[in-house]
Amino acid sequence: MATASSEFLVSTKVQEMREWLAKQEFEKGITTKFRGMQEETEEVTEFLGIAALTALALMLILLVTQFNSFYQSALVLSAVFMSIVGVLIGLLITGKPFSTTMTGIAIVALSGIVVNNNIVLIDTFNRLKEEFPSLSREDVVIKTCRQRLRPILLTTATTIFGLMPLAMGLSIDVIGREIIVGSRVVGWWGALASSIVFGLAFSTVLTLIFTPAALVIPSRIRAWLQNRYDLFKPTS
Repeated sequence: MATASSEFLVSTKVQEMREWLAKQEFEKGITTKFRGMQEETEEVTEFLGIAALTALALMLILLVTQFNSFYQSALVLSAVFMSIVGVLIGLLITGKPFSTTMTGIAIVALSGIVVNNNIVLIDTFNRLKEEFPSLSREDVVIKTCRQRLRPILLTTATTIFGLMPLAMGLSIDVIGREIIVGSRVVGWWGALASSIVFGLAFSTVLTLIFTPAALVIPSRIRAWLQNRYDLFKPTS
């Protein structure tokens, strides 16, 4: 079984061999190709890339159908890119290599998890905007954050703490009633768990700051244009 560290070493050696081959002058007609683990890694990378793009496209279609707004749909999907940044930061903090298989699967899985926070915020914002038409957009955003802050933090905390033992390298044997450090399960799923933990935590914190601010931006731009160029004013 190849762990993330061994895969990292293989990719490093493959890169060194490619650099060496690039400097060689072979006879005409001679080609080189890497097989084995490197070939499988490239196939997995290609599959995960297609899967990620397909998932984002399907989510965008569903979100546009639900919210009837490209801006709000793009705002929901922004959490996906925040989670990717969080995963990369987590790898830097823990010093773990980027595992094409497990880290890639974690990023694809996060695409379906992190958008939930933005969906909850934006859906509540749209509902409160209809219920309280007299309130300003800023007041509606504040009211939305008050209602949805605790549910978002609770769902995020339960997910993170549920994966924390596996991310820390601990495997719990319920039947044998023992805690194993660095077991085979941890070696295989540890990279996925730690990627989800860091990606979810980072994207949730930014979502609670970025999304409410982004919901106010259209009204601020409209007010600025109205004051600057006398646009959107009713004509007599």
